[in-house]
Amino acid sequence: MTANTGSTDAGVADFTDEQQMLRAMVRDFAAREVAPLAREIDREQRFPCESWERGAELGLLGITAPEEYGGTDLGLTELCIVGEELSAVCVSTAATLLHQADLVINRFVRHGSEEQCARWLPGLCDGSVVGCLAITEPEAGSDALAMRTTARPVGGGYVLDGTKTFITSGPVANIALVYARIERPDEGFGLFIVEDGTPGFEKGHKFSKMGWRGSPTGELAFHACEVPAANLIGREGEGRAILFAGLNSERIVMAAECIGLTRGALEAAARYAGERRQFGRRIGEFQMIQQKLADMYAELQAVSALTYRAAALVDGGRAGDLTLMAAACKLLAGDLSMRATTDAVQVLGGYGYTDEFPVERFMRDAKLMQIGGGTAEIMRMIIGRRLVG
Repeated sequence: MTANTGSTDAGVADFTDEQQMLRAMVRDFAAREVAPLAREIDREQRFPCESWERGAELGLLGITAPEEYGGTDLGLTELCIVGEELSAVCVSTAATLLHQADLVINRFVRHGSEEQCARWLPGLCDGSVVGCLAITEPEAGSDALAMRTTARPVGGGYVLDGTKTFITSGPVANIALVYARIERPDEGFGLFIVEDGTPGFEKGHKFSKMGWRGSPTGELAFHACEVPAANLIGREGEGRAILFAGLNSERIVMAAECIGLTRGALEAAARYAGERRQFGRRIGEFQMIQQKLADMYAELQAVSALTYRAAALVDGGRAGDLTLMAAACKLLAGDLSMRATTDAVQVLGGYGYTDEFPVERFMRDAKLMQIGGGTAEIMRMIIGRRLVG
């Protein structure tokens, strides 16, 4: 017997015809090519190379890059659509592709020079170059501005010293975009391009994680690592502004990934509830099961509306206090994904606790949504401080 489940699509954003086409294309890619590999890359904790190559062919890596560099010149709404559709089947794949598309490529698009864009964007867009963004340090997580990695001006460049940790794609990256404190009297920050193989740049420990296991995460170390002045993105002292602008878009994209994750969990739970029978009835006919599904659906609609509204405002240049809105999106979406995936496991019962069904992986993946890109506690602090001035 097949469950007669209604559509769980948010349907809240006023998508254009082109955005609807993008959504259909990515959904088909996710179902046909990403989903069948999700369990494997999670078990093996490996880079999703097949989906990476195919995603690059479909233009997903360079979705916001100018066409002259191999991109498709789209916006944050399109990034969110891609993040949602991929996350509905595999958050690891979504996180890996969107890290490149947003956190790496967008740093060049928004702040890079013409020379930097011409040199790096074509390879980043076609997937031949893997990039990573390095902010977090052992003693600077939620307090990002406490970073200790330094960039000492020397001659025609800088010498970097320090350690970065929990860096998405770090173990496999060809280039790293590294935030460091510039050793000048004003102690501003800078964002530096560091190529793999540069003397003094080493890749350290690769983490074995609870979730996002198909998205490699590791440590990076810099010991008297010399980079030319041409590898500074923006001007000296602009690093702080670049950092916070990137965090805002990252949080909105992560909220979209949470929407996909929640939708995937809801669809799996609803399907199972419509098929599993106990006490002579489908378990979906019991009110306590219906309550879980109903709450998931209603909250999914609300969070989707907020997230896609934020993305649309950014694309239209009408974002207002983007920091406040981005924090709200990530807070609500992250908490929802954790609740929804936990409830999905509960609906499936013993089967939900096995890896025969995707909900246990969804639940493990969801936990990082309350940690990465700013913890839920930090999001509440940002919102609270903004509201009281």
